[in-house]
Amino acid sequence: MTLKVNGKPFMINGMNWDYIPIGTHAVNANFWQKPDEIIRAGLDAEMSLLKLMNVNAVRIYSGIPRKWIAYIYQEHGIYTMLNHSFGRYGLMMNDVWEPVTDYADPVVQEILLSEVTELAEEFKGTPGLLMYLLGNENNYGLFWAGNETEDFPDEADKIEFVGETRGRPMFRLMNEAALKMKAIDPNRPIALCNGDVLFIEIIADECPDVDIYGTNVYRGVSFGDMFEVIKAKLNKPIMFTEFGADAYNAKDLEEDQEAQAYYMVGNWKEIYENAAGLGKAGNAIGGFTFQFSDGWWKFGFDHRKNEHVQDNNASWANGGYPHDFVRGKNNMNEEWFGICAKGPTDERGLYRLYPRAAYYALKQAHQLNPYAKSVTLSAVNNHFEAIDISEAARSAKVDKAALAVQRYVATKDEKRSDDAHFPFDFEDGVNPLIAFENGATASVVENSVKGHNSSDKVLEFNKKEGSAWYSGIVFNDNIRATPLITLANGTVFKINIWSPNAGVDICFKLEGGTAPELEIIETLETANEWVTLTFDFTDKVNTTDSYQKFAVFPDFDPTKQTPIRSGTIYYIDDIIQE
Repeated sequence: MTLKVNGKPFMINGMNWDYIPIGTHAVNANFWQKPDEIIRAGLDAEMSLLKLMNVNAVRIYSGIPRKWIAYIYQEHGIYTMLNHSFGRYGLMMNDVWEPVTDYADPVVQEILLSEVTELAEEFKGTPGLLMYLLGNENNYGLFWAGNETEDFPDEADKIEFVGETRGRPMFRLMNEAALKMKAIDPNRPIALCNGDVLFIEIIADECPDVDIYGTNVYRGVSFGDMFEVIKAKLNKPIMFTEFGADAYNAKDLEEDQEAQAYYMVGNWKEIYENAAGLGKAGNAIGGFTFQFSDGWWKFGFDHRKNEHVQDNNASWANGGYPHDFVRGKNNMNEEWFGICAKGPTDERGLYRLYPRAAYYALKQAHQLNPYAKSVTLSAVNNHFEAIDISEAARSAKVDKAALAVQRYVATKDEKRSDDAHFPFDFEDGVNPLIAFENGATASVVENSVKGHNSSDKVLEFNKKEGSAWYSGIVFNDNIRATPLITLANGTVFKINIWSPNAGVDICFKLEGGTAPELEIIETLETANEWVTLTFDFTDKVNTTDSYQKFAVFPDFDPTKQTPIRSGTIYYIDDIIQE
């Protein structure tokens, strides 16, 4: 029940890792086909961050050349678990891609056994190779095709039927693969990757020669009875191949770094508590946090779309994460699982990472070696009690601010001729200049209230419940030297706006300029239809003046200074200077 490396107990402080820049996806990123100097630069940047947080192993899918596994280990001291997907996402058969793998098919069996034996032949003896992993929750792949996670069926008879007819041949083939790989490379353990404990009885029957039970588990802050179940039914060591939480709150529609860190710290505490020799199940050998950086490509991947957008779509529901779980709604956001946020792609195809609170919390968690002689169950508890998630979140604030600046700087020049100047029409998504103030939120949505406005997309503004009377939208260009607003180009501004309420005051304000701040308030007299409001500054300004930003405040009433109709949705479009 203990993994040993060079004769010493080794707790896997692991990380699921890939290198997929924004704008690419898992198929076309082709990181390992880049020039060596590009690969080396990417690895050095990310492995250094991992080493700083005391990660000692990464999970990487087959496709990585042998020399880079050695490089990661020799230069950064980090091991690699090499993962063969074992038909999880389909197979090429007779020059035709089959999206669903039939493990009972003799042709499929021949293909997969050939692939894994070739893998073992190629990588045996590679410095830094920790072990081989077969599959990625392939038991779930028996129910649905494609890469996007879905809610799991709950019909017991269907589950049992799939397990016996499709699952049993798969697990039997995995065991045969393990035997063949061990014959080639006897010094590396073989693990399989299952989804939670589904079909655990079949695995007990069919996989006696697999060394380690790897499992992707998303149960919330606690793994529950997972350790005891594996001990009783398999009597094999357990390794968590995926676990964690996303950093997006599906209920509040905003990033939530502290919640993500809370779940991950709780998970790692249980892994350490269940290490051999500490008095609990004694079968945990570590795990691989999911994941190092956000996957912008995941939602819509099967249709190869939206790689440039970090979608906040929640694709499945999980009550183990109560901070944003609402019965009947999805709450798991596949594109937000990174403990680091991903920066823009540079001209070399590389990017920077910006650690979230979970990074800093796990950095502290991984300072503990549960196999050290002085470590007891009480010591593990004390170590995790000392982790301050609020402090980790404060550490991450600097990174979040730096990311915002870099994303803006990376887009400012290329956007200059598109949406970084008037008119603002939102057809290409959220403008990089937009910020939201004092409780407001906004997002670009499909135009559902077209009427006299035929635009496909508009800006939806939500004056959230309890937000201030001056909550609004700011278009801010205070980084670039060139002003956003040059009044020589016009002193009149128009906004197309839709409100569910009549008699609403809308404030348009010029800020951050060569002259004092100025504002004009106009009243929207008509409800439930598009109205163009005009804000004429001609008599208030000189045409030689300029401003770096302007703000729009719907439902603005400084005389009351209390929230007015909070929770109301407004739609804004076609902001024009003339």
